[in-house]
Amino acid sequence: QVQLVESGGGLVQPGGSLRLSCAASGSINSINVMGWYRQAPGKQRELVATMTSGGSTNYRDSVKGRFTISRDYARNTSLQMNSLKPEDTAVYYCNANGRVRIGVPFDSWGQGTQVTVSS
Repeated sequence: QVQLVESGGGLVQPGGSLRLSCAASGSINSINVMGWYRQAPGKQRELVATMTSGGSTNYRDSVKGRFTISRDYARNTSLQMNSLKPEDTAVYYCNANGRVRIGVPFDSWGQGTQVTVSS
């Protein structure tokens, strides 16, 4: 079983910064993509940023230039969020997909961490 544990959420004023971290553990052979999604009240979960094992990144347009995703040691990912706006307020979820062993894929989610941007 693959587990993802997030940390780093909180309350910040508009224009401030936060850094989210996510660590994967369990029986993992390889991780292909790690990423961050968010869900605001009354809205669908949406992609924020992803990074492949090869280092390719993908960001939603509204966070480009403000958020930066990174990966360490293949099993950890972080999301540096700068110039935060009230519309960034949401529960942020870490996601990872890959394989437990050859022929056995996984797609796991963390429990979520609240990010609130407010004065």
